[in-house]
Amino acid sequence: MSLLTVNDLNVYYGSIHAVKGVSFHVEEGEIVTLIGANGAGKSTTLNTVAGLLKPRVGSIEFEGESIVGVPAHKMVSRGIALCPEGRHVFQDMTVRENLEMGAFTRSDEESLEGRRNVYHHFPRLKERRTQMAGTLSGGEQQMLAMGRALMSRPKLLMLDEPSMGLAPILVQEIFDIIVDLNKQGTTILLIEQNAQMALSIADRAYVLETGTVSMEGDADDLLHDPRVQRAYLGG
Repeated sequence: MSLLTVNDLNVYYGSIHAVKGVSFHVEEGEIVTLIGANGAGKSTTLNTVAGLLKPRVGSIEFEGESIVGVPAHKMVSRGIALCPEGRHVFQDMTVRENLEMGAFTRSDEESLEGRRNVYHHFPRLKERRTQMAGTLSGGEQQMLAMGRALMSRPKLLMLDEPSMGLAPILVQEIFDIIVDLNKQGTTILLIEQNAQMALSIADRAYVLETGTVSMEGDADDLLHDPRVQRAYLGG
């Protein structure tokens, strides 16, 4: 049984058919990435899994149980955490307060343990724990958004465009952290426009084009596929 199974997902914005029959699965312990151009349906797919959108057709199963219709705020207690595109940290709260918001389903003891874990992965957040989140750099805010998602100790961490707007050196740092999190047992579903980076760390990948899956397979195979190289890697 897969950790996450999405089958024949169809999502609409009014009359616009944004996601058209998308199917994919994520096994426990994997990094799976969905790549594609802007408007391909990547974020819509992720937001639907997270319960922020409801599919018109299709099934989503997590640990063998349907999660279609489960409210987004209850997904966290199910073991799913979303780190959204654009970070969306609480600007007028400190780093520590932002992290504590991510642990609202956990006990005080678990919250303390969660902060220790986050500070281990993101030492810069520990240094800035009393600083207002709105004063952090873009890279630091991305780390905080990821750290906040980790506070719930998710079985599945979903990352939506974690490299967006970051300098190349910070992109490398974020992706190194993603690999480290995965090595320590976190299953990751990654949405990313930087196809080169995403394919270089993922186990498997799906290519989305205009709301449909056009290719799928081992990430390394797709990284070296001439069609993917032409379309997404500048080859």
